Amino acid sequence: MIGISCKTEDNKKPLPNIIVVLADDLGFGDISIYDNNNRIKTPNIDKIALGGIRFTDAHTPSSVCTPTRYGLLTGRYSWRSKLKSSVLTGKSKALIPNSRSTFASVLQGKGYHTAFIGKWHLGWDWALKNEKDESGEGWNENDFVNIDYSQPVKNTPNDLGFSYSYGHSGSLDMAPYVYVENGKATEIPDTSTVNIGKYSWWRKGPTSKDFIHEDVTPNFFRRGIQYINKQSTEPNPFLLYLALPSPHTPILPTKEWAGKSGLNPYGDFMLMIDDYMGKLLAAIEEAGIGDNTIVIFTSDNGCSPAAKIEELVKKGHYPNSIFRGHKADIYEGGHRVPFMVKWPNEIKKKSVSNETICLTDLMATFAELANYDLKENEGEDSYSLMPILKEKAFSSPLREATVHHSINGSFAIRKDNWKLIMCPGSGGWSYPRPDDTTAINKLPNTQLYDLVNDPKELKNLESSEPEKVVELKFLLSQYISEGRSTPGEPQSNDAINFEWKQIGFMSK
Repeated sequence: MIGISCKTEDNKKPLPNIIVVLADDLGFGDISIYDNNNRIKTPNIDKIALGGIRFTDAHTPSSVCTPTRYGLLTGRYSWRSKLKSSVLTGKSKALIPNSRSTFASVLQGKGYHTAFIGKWHLGWDWALKNEKDESGEGWNENDFVNIDYSQPVKNTPNDLGFSYSYGHSGSLDMAPYVYVENGKATEIPDTSTVNIGKYSWWRKGPTSKDFIHEDVTPNFFRRGIQYINKQSTEPNPFLLYLALPSPHTPILPTKEWAGKSGLNPYGDFMLMIDDYMGKLLAAIEEAGIGDNTIVIFTSDNGCSPAAKIEELVKKGHYPNSIFRGHKADIYEGGHRVPFMVKWPNEIKKKSVSNETICLTDLMATFAELANYDLKENEGEDSYSLMPILKEKAFSSPLREATVHHSINGSFAIRKDNWKLIMCPGSGGWSYPRPDDTTAINKLPNTQLYDLVNDPKELKNLESSEPEKVVELKFLLSQYISEGRSTPGEPQSNDAINFEWKQIGFMSK
């Protein structure tokens, strides 16, 4: 690209290629290097950590898909947007406005070729036959009759900084089952499919002939490898955001992997993912770009109960390791995830960091990497990981505090070893659930845990540490009201008004 520098700030080294692999519903304990006592072995994914750095205290900004993906791309907590709880569907309109910067748009502006391949789940605007669409939100088959698949889709990944995009709109169990490439459906759906298997279920909805559920994960890996091979011959650096739809439901290991784990289909699926990660890593080396390519592997939240966690545990595998809860929860099992980075030229092999980090931090990290100064309204909740990756001196901890969010919109804030939860139960799907009023009504409204001495979150210290409760509540209130959790000018949230948020200020 003429006129765009592809050098780092010292003008000596070329900017690195970047590959971000985001798994879906993969737990902290599902990667063998994180829990050697577990039954699933992932030697290929482990290579990323062995060849670089592994973070032991990494968190997603939410314990479910859509809000985590929003935070990952924008460096801003999703609860600042119009999405305050739950997730989008395959029919939902675009959540991220084209005016908001993403790490893709930042890197694209610095000369990167940028690609998205995989599960989007952030909404885009399907063309409609009748603009006065009165069908449902996208949970039932009849909700899709008004979509005109022959017309271009608007507000797609291409409008948010991706030079190339290929993927599907929601989760793999959410219709419509249609691949969209650069804003156009690759095939118009002419049938409607459904599967109600114990592990492999998906909702009924429009399905294109080229959309084969069992082949979606392999297809994304194949296309990711093809992209790497192509871009390795180009002069400009590239960004590949490979967003896997797995091991989320439908849990679909191919026949080659069926029964290989000795656990259940989820275990088999994990082995298949690891094998494909091995192929992707091999492609990087074969293309001759391994030394200056950053590879990041992580997950969008903890393991889901759809994996049949009880079955796995009985056979000795703990997908969320020692942590309480699972996907959707405010507890650690909902949002503590594997996070590893390989960058041979810069990161010391077999490094381990115990710093608390968040997936929102990729925005500031990539901005610093490309020598881009974030504006005040960009990456409001993003801290650069570059000091950790390059072992530079920095004031510890890197993040002042980290905010967690559950599926029902419950908050928690983590500072040092302390975690304050602003609800009486899980805020999600594990016991005690928000709708279990009998159990919830017997519990205090807040929970305080010392994660160093109580990583399983079993002993609530809110009554014995009232000053810590006030301190953290105040800080959370400040983060909400100022529209950011990083230093800088206060920013505006998208219509946030929580009754409890003033309590922190009044109690200070």
